Amino acid sequence: MWFDFFHAWQLRFPNLFFMDNSMMASLATNKDGGEAKKKSMYNLKLSSIQVDKLGEVLRTRGWSTRKVQYATHAFEGDSVKVTAYESGKLVVQGKGTEDFVTNILEPEITGEFIMGYEEVNHPEWFEPHAGLDESGKGDLFGPVVCACVIADGEMVSAWMKLGIRDSKTITDGAIMKMAKSIASTRGVVVKTAFTGMEKYNELYLKFGENLNKLLAWLHGKALNDALELRKPKWGLLDQFSKQPLVQKYVEDLDFELQMRTKAEEDPVVAAASIIARATWLQQMQKLEDLAGCKIPKGSGSQAKEVAAKLFTKFGESKMQDFCKMHFKTAYEAMGKKPPMKKVWNPKWKK
Repeated sequence: MWFDFFHAWQLRFPNLFFMDNSMMASLATNKDGGEAKKKSMYNLKLSSIQVDKLGEVLRTRGWSTRKVQYATHAFEGDSVKVTAYESGKLVVQGKGTEDFVTNILEPEITGEFIMGYEEVNHPEWFEPHAGLDESGKGDLFGPVVCACVIADGEMVSAWMKLGIRDSKTITDGAIMKMAKSIASTRGVVVKTAFTGMEKYNELYLKFGENLNKLLAWLHGKALNDALELRKPKWGLLDQFSKQPLVQKYVEDLDFELQMRTKAEEDPVVAAASIIARATWLQQMQKLEDLAGCKIPKGSGSQAKEVAAKLFTKFGESKMQDFCKMHFKTAYEAMGKKPPMKKVWNPKWKK
């Protein structure tokens, strides 16, 4: 049984986040009628050996270097910027993206020819399926937003040309633009699930003070709402728990929900991550209006400092309107000792 408060957020963004097939608008076509627009963004996971080789190759070519936080290498060439992060994630941006990938990255670094062969290397991306991801889980302020997107081959091809990818590699401004492009794609199904902060903190307690249980419930809500409009054979969830928590909410349906880490490589999951982040950003703007100040992302020292100011301004009773009260940082901002966390029960069932 779903709670009535979810109906409220269905009315907040009717044009962007809650549409049925009759309301979908098609993406704009190429006005010039010429060749398809070249990719201006590309990302790939590299091994440590490949990252080192990339550095050697681009230094030998005399590419200029840049300083980028958490990056092992950051280069700038002719109409292209190449950044290799400590995690191994490679991000390529600029008009020269395709030329770099096809002329340098693939033949000299990876030895694999992937760009333009996605349907051969990843045919499952182009099958009708659901993608699920969330945003806000690690932030002190703002809700957790779960999103489900159901799409198929033509949509995926269009999104890949637009550079749709994991939201963690995209700026906030670009995320909002991409979210609009995704939601306006003809035939797409987009659903989100989240609550206001006071209700979030209430539900956290109801779910036994376990974030994964609450997260699974929100994912289950978004997924079931999406499946009412279109039901593909399978879906892919960006894994957040070893237990099949979300699967419990669709176990009575003829639907296979797969899960794995780094699932954002799938363009439909990436689209879900963008929708979730865009929705979270909108909710953060509402919190900033309520607080009367800028609210930082994350849960570090800046977040703690702002939380302490809000505590002084509004008092302890209003902290639940802004913060996830199970965060250690929330207690520290109020000068309190965080309570002991409950031990996770692996035998838990919904």
